Amino acid sequence: MRRKNTPGARNLAKERLKELFIQASEIYTENEQAAHKHVGVARRLAMRFNLRIPKEFKRAFCKHCYHYLKQGKNVRVRRTEKGIVYTCLDCNKHMRYTIKITSKD
Repeated sequence: MRRKNTPGARNLAKERLKELFIQASEIYTENEQAAHKHVGVARRLAMRFNLRIPKEFKRAFCKHCYHYLKQGKNVRVRRTEKGIVYTCLDCNKHMRYTIKITSKD
């Protein structure tokens, strides 16, 4: 019989998800592979408990190779007229994010 995702387990998983991303950012300078592994564990945890990855961490990893992204090290960020383009230098794939433009009326 399948275990239910209880609210207590989901809250614990959310906290663990945040911890993993924070640890990945701290450990990246010493060991890149460990940081990439932290991101993979966080993604699997989010999938298991059907959680959304918090907005502040969504742009912290590549959507194609799932590597942790550190600006100036393995990601290039460019501003275009349509939005922002992140280029992962590990897999050379692009991630495009649009920016909402608000009118000043």
